Amino acid sequence: MKKVILNTVAALLTVLGLGGIATISPAYAVVFCADGTEVTDISQCNEWSGGSGISQNDDLMATLTTVINVIVGAIGFVAVVMIVIGGISFATSQGDSGKVAKARNTILYGVVGLVVALLAFAIVNFVLGSIFN
Repeated sequence: MKKVILNTVAALLTVLGLGGIATISPAYAVVFCADGTEVTDISQCNEWSGGSGISQNDDLMATLTTVINVIVGAIGFVAVVMIVIGGISFATSQGDSGKVAKARNTILYGVVGLVVALLAFAIVNFVLGSIFN
């Protein structure tokens, strides 16, 4: 019964977390004018670049950065959820050595996943910034 409750809570946290990420992600496109200023609407540009007002490299960079950041953010959120689940399992293990070891491994793998997600975020932003700037 505990397993069913923990699995239900884990699934609920995952769904709510991914929904929260989708809710807070920007619903507008970032536009870069020909002079390099960042605006949210093309009509805010003073100069037009070839009739569209958007530099294609900057638009591609913004799109790639947004997509990758959302993916890495979701992975980081799942890692944090795994750390929380491992903590709950550790607290409810009642001294059983098998359950304690499993909970410690869950926490350890969650921390490793969080570190990997943070490093991926930093590396991707560094590489994209180097390529497009």
